[in-house]
Amino acid sequence: MSIELEWKYQATEDTLLAIEQAFPGAYQRIAMATTYFDTPDHAFSRRHWTLRHRLENGAGVCTLKMPAPGGGRVEYEAPAADLSSGVAALIDQGAPEALLQLAPQARPRCSAAFTRRALRMELPGAVVELALDRGTLSGGGRELPFAEVEVERKEGQGEAAEAFAQRLAEQFDLKIEPLSKFARAAELAGGV
Repeated sequence: MSIELEWKYQATEDTLLAIEQAFPGAYQRIAMATTYFDTPDHAFSRRHWTLRHRLENGAGVCTLKMPAPGGGRVEYEAPAADLSSGVAALIDQGAPEALLQLAPQARPRCSAAFTRRALRMELPGAVVELALDRGTLSGGGRELPFAEVEVERKEGQGEAAEAFAQRLAEQFDLKIEPLSKFARAAELAGGV
């Protein structure tokens, strides 16, 4: 389990290229295919939980995100070939026991397919991942192309990571993306 601190911004293809040129380095290329799950009565969404199974360059990862006390998000993540084995691994990490009752009812709700170019950056006081994402959100038979920038704190002070994210937003005139990939894909599928 970790407390997730990240900042998301809307972008264009030109902006992503400009950022990549401004911050050269050994970007890791990750092909991501994500399926988001919920129960027919939206039990996960009502709890503000996000359950997903993602293939990252072909390797499976199961994730549960939920609100953290005092703000932010708690994230449980485990390597997993499928949702069933992933849920068991998440419970082993301390995810709520309610997941065991809800997961058997979970069905695919929406999805995202995108390519991430990720650069790990050491800053004074923090280590962040700068992620440049390009892809498509899908739900309810509809698709929405997207491009976005994420800054995620990996280690260190949240304030240092946030200051970097704010400088990046100012430098490239980035607008905050208020909705997660899941929320935008769920809207396509008929609401959260």
